[in-house]
Amino acid sequence: MNNFSRRSFIKSTSMASTGLFFIPNFRSNAPNNRLNIAVIGVGGRGKANWGSVPNENIVAMCDVDDNRAAAGYLLYPKARKFKDFRVMFDKMSKEIDAVIITTPDHTHFAATMIAMELGIDVYVEKPLAHNIWQLRTMKKAAKYYNITSQMGNQGHTTNGIRLIKEWYDAGILGQVNEVHAWHGAFNFGPGKYFTKPESFPPKVDPVPEYLDWDLWLGPAKDREFNSAYAPKSWRGFYDFGNGQLGDWACHTLDAPFWALDLGSPHTVEAIAKNPMSEHGFVADESVTTFQFGARKGKEPVTLKWYEGGEKPEIRSEWGIEEFPRSGMLMIGEKNTLMTGGRPNKPELLISPEEWAEFQANSPEKTIPRIGEEKPVDEWIDAIKNNYLPGSNFDYAAELTEMALVGVLAQRFATKIEYDTENMRVTNRPELNIFVKEPVRKGWSYGENL
Repeated sequence: MNNFSRRSFIKSTSMASTGLFFIPNFRSNAPNNRLNIAVIGVGGRGKANWGSVPNENIVAMCDVDDNRAAAGYLLYPKARKFKDFRVMFDKMSKEIDAVIITTPDHTHFAATMIAMELGIDVYVEKPLAHNIWQLRTMKKAAKYYNITSQMGNQGHTTNGIRLIKEWYDAGILGQVNEVHAWHGAFNFGPGKYFTKPESFPPKVDPVPEYLDWDLWLGPAKDREFNSAYAPKSWRGFYDFGNGQLGDWACHTLDAPFWALDLGSPHTVEAIAKNPMSEHGFVADESVTTFQFGARKGKEPVTLKWYEGGEKPEIRSEWGIEEFPRSGMLMIGEKNTLMTGGRPNKPELLISPEEWAEFQANSPEKTIPRIGEEKPVDEWIDAIKNNYLPGSNFDYAAELTEMALVGVLAQRFATKIEYDTENMRVTNRPELNIFVKEPVRKGWSYGENL
């Protein structure tokens, strides 16, 4: 049975999801209902993702770092092991139903495109891709190849994000013209998510024997190894990651993006105290301001993203003394809503008495509930029951594009005027090379779409 007919058989023998308020876990241990899953990126967040599929068959594991992959390899001794996912797909494409991709941002696209071209269902960690052209191409490819897609932003599966949308749709906030989101100071240091090298360009370190550095670079331009790049701290380098904004927007801005139908901004301006544009490294502190036009029934919105320690000013009517380390505000004409860095626990900034009354008489729950912070479970269930999960590539590509327009402004501490329809920066045309980045030979995919 080839992989296309096998997936059709799995879907046809799975129970359909029903129920308005909770989509149950219909997965079965029956052998003919188990997916054959490949894992690309075994350590770190990868473990959290593949650890969510105990009832499926993990048939292949791929990682360029033997150290970070070691624990996973021990747990699945029968799974075939690879360093190069291109080789894995070449050798095992007919044995793989679905793939979980948890690599650095700059290699999401290549792995995802190969899988989709083979008709393999795909789960990809956030942010979905490294540049805007990749996002648009992945969105087209998911439809063209008819696969079940999901981006791994846990917050989109929460009760909290559903409450936010339901409250907004019920008119609790009124028109929202302002959104503010913030994250605390960077925790720079060896082994941290953001490690600043001792100098620029970074000094040359010996490549660890357990790491295939050339494969880790993948499509990115060739350079010598430095321990600040890998394994964990690549996010601060714009050639590999998308800074804190790219890392966290899919969590912190997911709720306002969904509830307000924000789409892409037409203008973004970033102000940084110490821009490091010439080094392609994230600034210690910045404030990035997004401008969104009017949408159907919704007024223009100004969204401010603060990182590195700055926060919005507290207004007396909110009745609070301080903000948490990270958070988000949706400021409406009637009420203001606040969350933490994720949308799990929204609250209205009203008096305790009013809050208690609101909770006792809150708007009707109209959006189906699913497992809390279980995007992998949702994706598996969607594959078997033939529907698209909430953060499918249609949605996820647009959410991530909003963030990456901001990342581009942030990277160069500049103002960007963005033509969404034509996917172009109009006032700084020299920056369009970052909308679709060049790749190394052997790493070009999606050009046919």
